[in-house]
Amino acid sequence: MKFTSSKPSAPKTPKIATVIGKGTEVNGDIKFIGGLHVDGKVHGNINADEDENTALTVSELGKVEGDIRVPNVILNGEVEGNVYASQRVELAPKANVHGTVYYRFLEMAMGAVVNGQLIRSEEDRIRMLGYDGKGEKKPGAPASTAAASAPPISIKSQEPLAGPPKGIKPVSPIKPEGS
Repeated sequence: MKFTSSKPSAPKTPKIATVIGKGTEVNGDIKFIGGLHVDGKVHGNINADEDENTALTVSELGKVEGDIRVPNVILNGEVEGNVYASQRVELAPKANVHGTVYYRFLEMAMGAVVNGQLIRSEEDRIRMLGYDGKGEKKPGAPASTAAASAPPISIKSQEPLAGPPKGIKPVSPIKPEGS
């Protein structure tokens, strides 16, 4: 009798083909295959081909200001944008994401922060409405994403409630018999 594990196996870590070092800033979109390691700053989107062994690593020194579309993502730095991973996302203790994370498998360490949503997808490929992989809109895609990028609404109360509203008497606690 043969037993199989239902846990996903960790993808083979690809050889790091490209390093964006500490003190380096890249302005513009990046497209790669294989392994990309970021210790510097990227001001733009990071895209990769749908090879299940392709991975992006953002170290605790790294920062990405833009969306990430890579099958496997390992984060220990900061991301200001959405993360679309068709396979696996690993959020290390110093990961700080300001955006929505789409993933198939997720590993999150204590201390990792996501200011946004975590959305699990059962599909091998994460579908992104209005995105064709080349940075162009698909036909039929929404004309504007202004509603999606609108700032959250904050509601503040004028004064705190000090008791029940006027006209409503507080209910006295029920006393047990014999007291």
